[in-house]
Amino acid sequence: MSYKVFLVEDEIVAREGIRDNVDWKAAGFEFCGEAPDGEIALPLIEKVQPDVIITDIKMPFMDGLQLSKVIREQMPWVKIIILSGHDEFEYAQAAIKLGVTEYLLKPINSAEIRNVLQAVAVALDQESEERETLKQLQIQIKDILSLQRERLLLQLVVGGVSSSEAIEQCRQIGLDIIAQHYLVILIKVHLYEESGRVDVAQYHEVQQLVANLVNMHSGAFFTQKSVEELLVVMNGEDPEELRQDGQFLANLIQQDIEAGMGCAVSVGVGSVQQRLTDIFLSFAAALTAVNKSHPAIRDAELSPHNLANMLELDQTAVEQYLKSGLMSEFDSFFEEQLQPVSEASLHSNLIKHYFFVDVILTAVQFITDLGGEPRDVIPAMDNIEGFLVNIQTIAQIKQSLYDLFAATLTFRNNLAQYEKTKLIFQAKDFIDAHYTDPNLLLNEVAATVNLSPSHFSVVFGRETGESFKDYLTRIRIERAKELLRTTNMKCSEVAYQSGYNDPHYFSYVFRKNTGLPPHQFRQLPQT
Repeated sequence: MSYKVFLVEDEIVAREGIRDNVDWKAAGFEFCGEAPDGEIALPLIEKVQPDVIITDIKMPFMDGLQLSKVIREQMPWVKIIILSGHDEFEYAQAAIKLGVTEYLLKPINSAEIRNVLQAVAVALDQESEERETLKQLQIQIKDILSLQRERLLLQLVVGGVSSSEAIEQCRQIGLDIIAQHYLVILIKVHLYEESGRVDVAQYHEVQQLVANLVNMHSGAFFTQKSVEELLVVMNGEDPEELRQDGQFLANLIQQDIEAGMGCAVSVGVGSVQQRLTDIFLSFAAALTAVNKSHPAIRDAELSPHNLANMLELDQTAVEQYLKSGLMSEFDSFFEEQLQPVSEASLHSNLIKHYFFVDVILTAVQFITDLGGEPRDVIPAMDNIEGFLVNIQTIAQIKQSLYDLFAATLTFRNNLAQYEKTKLIFQAKDFIDAHYTDPNLLLNEVAATVNLSPSHFSVVFGRETGESFKDYLTRIRIERAKELLRTTNMKCSEVAYQSGYNDPHYFSYVFRKNTGLPPHQFRQLPQT
């Protein structure tokens, strides 16, 4: 990666010497400008935004320390290298207080500057990596929070959460929904083409339109609930104002969708409720209103209480399957834990959406706990709605869940294998460094990789194909063979150097593994 450097030096000869004699490209930098003093430099620096500033400390109008102070306040990420002809304590102390990166004494040659720049480039690379890591972490947190908020809104709508639990979850995930009154708007959009498939492009346009309208109203929360249904949960202090605001927003949504999208839509406004846990009653009223305007809706026979009863996903069982399950066990796991909710989801897009969000969120949390990036493992989380659009049968649900669990378990297994391989490499490195110690035992090696002796013995044997004892013996015998071939050491000394404190036992082990006693092995012609 190339970084930009700006030079501030009042002495023309010195400035041109640095500019022309340093191989900026070789050091990983682009020379982006120069100035004779801090006053002239400042607007240029603000324009070109360099990563590094090299500045003399003694200059007219605005000296290097004054410039550094301004830069530190306005562009704190910039690295500053001070050049000074003064080996005086107060200058260095002032520079340190300003947090300059380097303080170099003149005269200075191009090689010294290049060395300093290379060190600065390493620091900039590290900071860039840290920023990227932080950025990815923030994206990951945002994704998880978004899923958690969506899940909580759906729980409130179906009545599947207690008041204390809902309030605590709202606090944890930053969902500012707590108020004196609540109201639900249900939007049913009719997007099916003649083929029976959903017009995905139009669906996303409708989602975006509704989201934009909702975002214009404070106290309104939008969730992309299902293929055909969208939900808005509103809150407010005055019940009559909330009722009017809800009706106004519902009318606005219906008019804009019908006029702008050219598709049919049914919108129902629920009743105003006082309790957070009674939001499901508002949803029931909204569902009834939509059913009256469009009787063919599949959720017509499902009350919120029924929905809540159907959503009995055993999250603990899902978590346990993710931790220790096998894909060969998926069929039985699906039948026992997932099929009942899957069948219910065929009757309600609300259940389907809630169910899949719940499973995906559990997998996301599992992957995150293992240190993984959920987006890399579960592409579906980038577009849950698109993922759910054409899932209409039990077979499709089962296949989708199979793919989800297969991806997550593959990540888990690959990570576990990597961790085991890493442990074995660490153990081998320790053995290779300490095999000459005749008191080296399996317990000591196991402790270095934080495993119990019995667990380490099993893992070591499975990963290497030989027992710890056989591996240690092989390493020691190979060392002994090398010493016998290349030195004139006595056999007893070879034994000591190979990790055996008993020459007789060494001879026994050597003969057992090579077919020859040590002194005869030494007499063999070298190949």
